[in-house]
Amino acid sequence: MTASSTKGAAKPASTRAKPANKAESAADWVDGRLGLYTLAKANLRKIFPDHWSFMLGEICLYTFIIIILTGVYLTLFFTPSMGETVYHGSYAPLQGIRMSEAYASTLDISFEVRGGLLIRQIHHWAALVFVAAMLVHMMRVFFTGAFRKPREVNWLFGFLLLFLGMFDGFMGYSLPDDLLSGTGIRFMEGAVLAVPLVGTYLQMFLFGGEFPGTDIVPRFFTIHVLLIPGVMLGLLVAHLILVFYHKHTQWAGPGKTEKNVVGMPLMPVYMAKAGGFFFLVFGIISAVSAIATINPIWAYGPYRPDQVSTDAQPDWYMGFSEGLIRIMPGWEIGLWGHTLNLGVFIPLMIFPLVLVAIAVYPFIESWVTGDKREHHILDRPRNAPVRTGLGAAWISLYLVLLVGGGNDLFATHLHLSLNDITYFVRVGFFVVPVITFFVTKRWCLGLQRRDKDKVLHGRETGVIKRLPHGEFVEVHAQLPAGKLHTITAHEQPKPIELPDEVDENGVKRKVGVLAKTRAKLSQGFYGEGNQIPKPTAEEHHEITSGHGHH
Repeated sequence: MTASSTKGAAKPASTRAKPANKAESAADWVDGRLGLYTLAKANLRKIFPDHWSFMLGEICLYTFIIIILTGVYLTLFFTPSMGETVYHGSYAPLQGIRMSEAYASTLDISFEVRGGLLIRQIHHWAALVFVAAMLVHMMRVFFTGAFRKPREVNWLFGFLLLFLGMFDGFMGYSLPDDLLSGTGIRFMEGAVLAVPLVGTYLQMFLFGGEFPGTDIVPRFFTIHVLLIPGVMLGLLVAHLILVFYHKHTQWAGPGKTEKNVVGMPLMPVYMAKAGGFFFLVFGIISAVSAIATINPIWAYGPYRPDQVSTDAQPDWYMGFSEGLIRIMPGWEIGLWGHTLNLGVFIPLMIFPLVLVAIAVYPFIESWVTGDKREHHILDRPRNAPVRTGLGAAWISLYLVLLVGGGNDLFATHLHLSLNDITYFVRVGFFVVPVITFFVTKRWCLGLQRRDKDKVLHGRETGVIKRLPHGEFVEVHAQLPAGKLHTITAHEQPKPIELPDEVDENGVKRKVGVLAKTRAKLSQGFYGEGNQIPKPTAEEHHEITSGHGHH
């Protein structure tokens, strides 16, 4: 018995075949310690649905990678210092001009460093596309209802990425310390000073003294290069992990349910497509950067507090805040010997409030509907008229304020009165979003009616037929089953109704303000006049069987 045990112990513990070569042996060694094979096997065959709108998120990811790569290159040559120096570089018009070391190093990057100007252009264009892609991606998620349970937290991650991207972009184009970016920093300083009680303390902390101070560029550089990108990278990783964990949303269609995903595997299909798409995005941004100049700091000159550049405009994503302040009346009030600048402080409060409203919307809609289920099938925007109207109203508000932020350019280029544009934007701030909401809502309801007509009567074929009694009618072709399913797959929730005022014993019920508010909002979302009842199977059968008018 002892001999038998000894003989059995001499056998190898594993029957796995020996590695064929050194590369396979190294892979086995790594997998035995990190478990990469098991991890890859579980995730690389994950199924993802296919639709062009899903690539908007990929553009965000790829432009962020481009920003990081080009930013590392620029960091090697940029000097984040406001110390004064005299320029003796190759750009002749600025020879002998006193400027900050930050501005001088940016000129050197543009004219002395090999490829420096192109990298600067790619970095700036990629930042613009990055914020634009995030905004459009979030609007796609909003209009299709992809933010619903279980993705509310992921919506917040995306919102924080957009918010941080906007301010990181502002700090990035402020670093060169040229006349244009200095004007933007002066604008920011005025907004900070408008904060009651702590405004002056914040200003001294940021600038290291009276404007322009000595520390603003070094501090912006640290925040722009280390702090915000680090937080954004963490949020991005968390965002992608949750996309994997929750599985990707998909459009309604035959065979698609809340419990499955119809599509292609991540490896090799989407990995190959993603690689090609990354280089396509990189190539287009590089081509645009080589052709279209952006932020030519040498044309503005170094920043001087006693000068301001004409047509000074922020990048488009900060036009919202600029427009708020430009159209606000210059109201001031005096309290206890101090002046409160309402003309700046009120817009400073409205700007974050509008952004916060976007961030918390998924929780508001979930509370109004009382829907606690998981949703993995996307809504067609037309089937959620109120939500689509709210999204369109927000976009219209942004566009109106963008006009306000560039009122001087519209006035000079279109030969209009600056005052007329300002008053138009003031009125439009309140009127345009309301009009946009109702027009969009009616548009969605009209599209719902058209879908219902298509389901019941089929699509128009263009073929005219004359009936025996002389009437001319157009022949309609019934939609295929797959199309019928796609059009009618959406749910139509019922509005929440308050209980009777008295119970079965005749005792008056106590209904709180929140319950009444919730019921009113629910009626506004799903009540009569806010959705067109979709056709039932009985209605479709009656029409197609020849018993109804067709």
